[in-house]
Amino acid sequence: MKLGLLLLALPCLASLHGFAANLEVTIKDAKGAAVEDAVVWAMPKPGPAPARKQGAAVGQKDKTFIPFVTVVQTGTAVQFPNQDPIRHHVYSFSPAKVFEIKLYAGTPAAPIVFDKPGEVVLGCNIHDHMLAYIYVVDTPYFAKTGKEGRARLENLPGGDYELLMWHFAQAAPAAAQAVRLRGDESTPAGFVVTLAPVPPRPPAQ
Repeated sequence: MKLGLLLLALPCLASLHGFAANLEVTIKDAKGAAVEDAVVWAMPKPGPAPARKQGAAVGQKDKTFIPFVTVVQTGTAVQFPNQDPIRHHVYSFSPAKVFEIKLYAGTPAAPIVFDKPGEVVLGCNIHDHMLAYIYVVDTPYFAKTGKEGRARLENLPGGDYELLMWHFAQAAPAAAQAVRLRGDESTPAGFVVTLAPVPPRPPAQ
């Protein structure tokens, strides 16, 4: 009898902690339009989040950084392959990561490790129009919105989280949201963010 009760209880416990859950996040601006390239991430409560760092790359092609926005977990090593037939000089003066890769072709031998959370603005010292962002978060549970303003965070353990977002043109930080995830379920969430006007980027020279 006791064994039977235990077997009945196990699915209830697993529904919160044993199976993976998903977050379906929608980001819109103040006019209701979809927001692309917004970063969303979930911090477990209580923390800390597990370390599941994977390598990442921000390339340069046709005098453009690709992708325009990259999100990584703290401690991730990022490569900067130059796919152009000319040399680039990649740098950042952002407090979250100050670095410089002087004039180079191909892929540098050593990647850059992003060891602090926050926004990193990338530029090229030779081509002033080149601009991109890396956003560093203290969790492996993150995603980036596409053109339809939606992002999906997959395979999160059931439990309580703080959901946050960032966009390179946000006029002010969006308030964090508390979410509770249960196993084998997809939980919807959303943000409305006010965006500051973004001047058009000059064309490649």
